[in-house]
Amino acid sequence: MTEPTSFEEFWPYYVSQHQNRTCRRLHFAGTTLAGACVAVSPFMPSALLAAPVFGYGLAWVGHFAFEKNKPASWASKQAALWSFQGDLKMWWHMANGTMDAEVERYCGIASGADANGEPKLAAV
Repeated sequence: MTEPTSFEEFWPYYVSQHQNRTCRRLHFAGTTLAGACVAVSPFMPSALLAAPVFGYGLAWVGHFAFEKNKPASWASKQAALWSFQGDLKMWWHMANGTMDAEVERYCGIASGADANGEPKLAAV
C-alpha cells in the first residue's frame, strides 16, 4: 500500500481491514458503548475510563478473533487518527445500512455469504 496522504486515501485501506461482518459489528458496538460512556461522563466521570475499554477492546477482539489482522491504527500516529475517523465513518455507514456496499466497492466482496454468514470474496 502506498502511504496515504489524506483520510480519503486511507479509507479504502481501512475498509479492506474490516471485511469481516462480525469484526464490523464489534466495532459498531464498541463505538456505540464508548460514545455512551462519553455522553454520561458529566454525571459519572469514571465512565470516561470505560470508553476506551469498550471502544478498543471490542474492536481488537474483532480484529484478532475474526478479521485475523492487526488494527489499522497500529501502523502510525497518523493511521491512529485516521482509524478513529474511520471508526466513526464506518459506524455511520453501519447505522444507515450502507457499510456492506462500501466493502463491496473497495474489496470486491460479492453478494451472498458463506456457511458462517460471512461475505464471500469475489472470484478473481
